Amino acid sequence: MIRNADPARHVRPQDRSHAVWLRAFLWLALGAVLLALPFVVILAGDPPAARGLTRDLSLGLGFAALSLAGMQFALTGRLKPLLHPFGADIVVVFHRFLSWGLVALMLGHFGMLYIWHRDDLGVLNPLKAPPYMTAGRVALGSFILLVLSSELRKRIGLDYLWWRRMHVALALVGFGAAVWHVLGAGHFTGQDGTRGLWLAVTLAWLGLILWTRVLRPWQQWRNPWRVVENRDEGAGVHTLILRPEGRPLRGWRPGQFAWLAIGTSPFALREHPFTISTAPDKGQELSFSIKPLGDDSKRLSQTPPGTRAYVDGPYGVFSVDREAEAGGFVMIAGGVGITPIIANLHALQERRDPRPVILLYANKSWDEIAFREELAAIAQVLDLRVIHVVQDAPEDGDAWPPEGYEARTGMIDADLLSQVLPADSRDWPHMLCGPAPMLEAVRKALYEQGVPRSRVDSEIFDMV
Repeated sequence: MIRNADPARHVRPQDRSHAVWLRAFLWLALGAVLLALPFVVILAGDPPAARGLTRDLSLGLGFAALSLAGMQFALTGRLKPLLHPFGADIVVVFHRFLSWGLVALMLGHFGMLYIWHRDDLGVLNPLKAPPYMTAGRVALGSFILLVLSSELRKRIGLDYLWWRRMHVALALVGFGAAVWHVLGAGHFTGQDGTRGLWLAVTLAWLGLILWTRVLRPWQQWRNPWRVVENRDEGAGVHTLILRPEGRPLRGWRPGQFAWLAIGTSPFALREHPFTISTAPDKGQELSFSIKPLGDDSKRLSQTPPGTRAYVDGPYGVFSVDREAEAGGFVMIAGGVGITPIIANLHALQERRDPRPVILLYANKSWDEIAFREELAAIAQVLDLRVIHVVQDAPEDGDAWPPEGYEARTGMIDADLLSQVLPADSRDWPHMLCGPAPMLEAVRKALYEQGVPRSRVDSEIFDMV
């Protein structure tokens, strides 16, 4: 018998919808102000005389590019107040598209001068050009290489660790060279006000870099964790249980993730984002369920007990704690995308939450289903219906579906959803996590069945 629960007590004031929207609007407004600030300062003083539309526009593109380059450090700096209203995955996607915008602005700045104002560019030979002009070209090349290496990393087989180190190095070199170029060129920066603005902005970004690359890793180093168990969950998934040796994780909610570094220094840039696959309701120990999918995950999945680890988190908003008023939940997972789902189920289990939950869990085959027995055990406590969906039909002679399980063969599509989801579930939160193609197809099917877009929340499975 499930005792009554009070879901509202798990929702914090800042998680309520009106507060989230307000914080998101304020952050977007601040971003717009930061982009406009250089132009406001320039025009607030003695406005420069017009020197031609194309020339002034090209210089304006350069200023906007530098502002955008600085903002990128905030987007990748894991600033929790910034991540909270959007979600870390959405901010990463935003960072990616802004990076393309940054390169476009820099190319526009260079291209307009090259086409119409070659005298301003001077010689292109770095041996003869002034250093500050060469610095501008170094910045352009650095950001182009940064974007291309990120977009093509998996296609060219670039190791994650080396890519990340190169990513950080190119970002620092590119931003430093861009600042040198702007101050050295002196266009609209000769006055004390504008030069002081750029110096202040540069110091602010340097402070952010100091926090993300030095101070935060130092805090992690002072609060280590220890791997106390490596548990085989089946289907190649291993769960690492970590115990705090310093301060435990603060402000942790079910469904969130953390950056995990194991067997290395927190300064080494060898950390990866993994979902915390258990709930804070179960205690201070953290669980990370890892499936070897490439890069460093195979090494991490084989971590022996006793290994020291470092944790940076929590991050993310994929949590039932934000849905106090929900009448129930629809959860749809694919493969190892079950980890944030099972963390949320653990929380509901510990709280004996009476609300109904429908889980559709897709895998390639029956043998590849992780947490199969654990999900069955949770269903004994919660009002949980688990429907396993496997792509490959079992071989002849195998009982299907297996006794004690509800299972289907095929894909999670509109037909299956219409069969298993009751009409009153359309207003429930629909929590999706899995490979991007699967999520795109499931979202489309849900929208076609009348599920409001505001009730569909998906965790982007691959952020790096």
